[in-house]
Amino acid sequence: MKEGSLSWSDLLEALPDGTALLDEHGKIFHVNEMLTTLTGYSSQELIGQNVTMLVPPRLKAREDEARRKDGRDPSDRLWSSDQDLTVLCHDGSELPVDFSLSPITFEGRSWAVASIRDNSATRALERARRDAETRAVEIEKLAAAATAQSEQRFRLAFEDNMAPMVFTSKKGLLFAVNDAFCEIVGRTREELLGFDSKVFTFPDDIGVTEEVYRRITSGEIDRIRYVKRFQHKDGRTVAAEVSMSPARDEQGETLYFVSSVRDITEERALTAQLSHQALHDPLTGLANRALFDDRLAQAHARVARQGGFGAVLILDLDDFKTVNDTHGHLVGDQLLIAVSRRFEDVTRASDTLCRFGGDEFLYLAEGLNSPEEAEIVAKRFLATLVEPFTFAGATIDQHASLGVVVWDKTSKSTTEVVQSADVALYEAKREGKGHYVVYSAGMHQQAVGRFTLAQELEQALAASELSMNYQPIINLSTRDVVGFEALMRWQHPDQGLISPNVFIPLAEESDLILELGFFALNEAVAQASTWKAANGQSSQPFVTVNLSAHQFHDLGLVPMIESALQSSGLAPEDLVLEITESVTLHNVAETMSVMERLIHLGIGFALDDFGTGYSSLSYLALLRPRIIKIDQSFVSPASESIRNDTLLEAIVTLGNKLNMTMIAEGIETKAQLERLRFLGCELGQGFYFSAAVPAEDVADILADAPWR
Repeated sequence: MKEGSLSWSDLLEALPDGTALLDEHGKIFHVNEMLTTLTGYSSQELIGQNVTMLVPPRLKAREDEARRKDGRDPSDRLWSSDQDLTVLCHDGSELPVDFSLSPITFEGRSWAVASIRDNSATRALERARRDAETRAVEIEKLAAAATAQSEQRFRLAFEDNMAPMVFTSKKGLLFAVNDAFCEIVGRTREELLGFDSKVFTFPDDIGVTEEVYRRITSGEIDRIRYVKRFQHKDGRTVAAEVSMSPARDEQGETLYFVSSVRDITEERALTAQLSHQALHDPLTGLANRALFDDRLAQAHARVARQGGFGAVLILDLDDFKTVNDTHGHLVGDQLLIAVSRRFEDVTRASDTLCRFGGDEFLYLAEGLNSPEEAEIVAKRFLATLVEPFTFAGATIDQHASLGVVVWDKTSKSTTEVVQSADVALYEAKREGKGHYVVYSAGMHQQAVGRFTLAQELEQALAASELSMNYQPIINLSTRDVVGFEALMRWQHPDQGLISPNVFIPLAEESDLILELGFFALNEAVAQASTWKAANGQSSQPFVTVNLSAHQFHDLGLVPMIESALQSSGLAPEDLVLEITESVTLHNVAETMSVMERLIHLGIGFALDDFGTGYSSLSYLALLRPRIIKIDQSFVSPASESIRNDTLLEAIVTLGNKLNMTMIAEGIETKAQLERLRFLGCELGQGFYFSAAVPAEDVADILADAPWR
């Protein structure tokens, strides 16, 4: 093509879409190179054939039906883009395309231009503003180059095209735009022609198109697809994908540029939404663990380069399961959201708050000047939970335990940081509810020791290292043995005797407590069935067995007890189950249901550690246990006082008035024994009488109690 003249074939070749010129019968008259590239057919294989050769067999019926309904030739119809439309390629595969068919009448004859576009491809738009002093000359030059025939074909292939399209000069000035392009930028032709793309380009993206021109004209690339943002006239931002290619003369010189555009605003919005969902917790809207890990890695690297301190806090809501069990998961979810909002109120903009999962939260504090600042942050979080929460008429006092780790540039890894915070959280929970603990190096060794001991505890049952000892329960008036409390002992092969205060909490952190509970109950029931009444006593001794909260709420508890009683032959009234108030806190209704089933069997209950809970009296009225065990802190206090003695008297008096059997724990001296007898306490146990003894020594105690 010569400078100053354009042929219709040149225009078709310059289009970025696969294009064919059809006669009134759908016969292919001419195809451009892009069409052969997309379909795999050569131009010789296509020219002279009917365009229906490109319709897959499965779609031919739909095409025939369309013709019958329309009653006209295909060239008389304009098809919009069809997302399900495919073209049959030379190799038999199907190519998903957008398809347009544009009819015109030229020189008394009907023609149609068919265009296909790979709908995975993206289009875009070029932005430039014409230099005011050169625009008139450029438009006049380009307009003079067009003939009447080329103008008519231009309308066919360009102006009537559904895709936004624009022609620009080598200097980046717009000299032709179609209606679709005017619509995507919200401007008329008069507002666009003669200007460069700065007219409609988002300010931050100015220069993108200019760089594309430079790369094409320098020969670095021949055609390109890129993304930029348009500024619509109404102010909204349009994300656009631009496909640009040059139109060249016979010598290969660039004459102008042809660009087509695709609006990808909705795609971008969907991508952003999916990205947010991938990095945020759906319930609370907080960052999730993936985003937290990324932020932590960046913060860790900054501290390593620049110095200073960072901190990670792990917050775990205390007794959150009780909320779900008591009020339902809907209220539980509302509580998590409300807690998140309170935490956000004290979150610095530079930090990251994450819902780790369940009722745990992670907090990344950056840019600290000293380790002490991390403690200030911890106290601030705990303070947000001082005020209770109210949902659907229910008032909930929710507290949290918090582990803190502070790191500097000597920290080895982010994994180490989070693990250390978790260790500190464990220590905080050991101290009680609503506490925070800052990690120290010694905690790691303690955690390793606990982990190792927990692993060894799993093997202790199989290795016969666990056994049951029995501490006698004495009638304080007659000095007779009336029962025994079953207490578990662990004889470690290397460490010797390990206290239950050490290994029972370890077991309660997992389902291992169920295995230990099963062992304890079966052993105690089996042993108690062999005990005989001592001389002068009318009944054989009963046995008391402690139940953990986890074990009490296990669905297999009642069947297990029934099986143990049946296999041993022990009378149900000779078994007493000891529970603490914490057992009932998980689910009061469930607790009452389980107790009623066991009481119906004849089994008794003892409320252990009475006087130490915050609501002992209310639970005493609700549970109505057969026995109350007075905590040893009242029986043998660290220091004697009139106040403590008064409390002991009140507890014994209360139990007696309610016709409940009182057992005093931890009797160590004769003076304590005499005081309890004076107050009217019926039963007691403690080192004054005997420590817990192995099963084989029970018979000796029953035969001849040395304290008589």
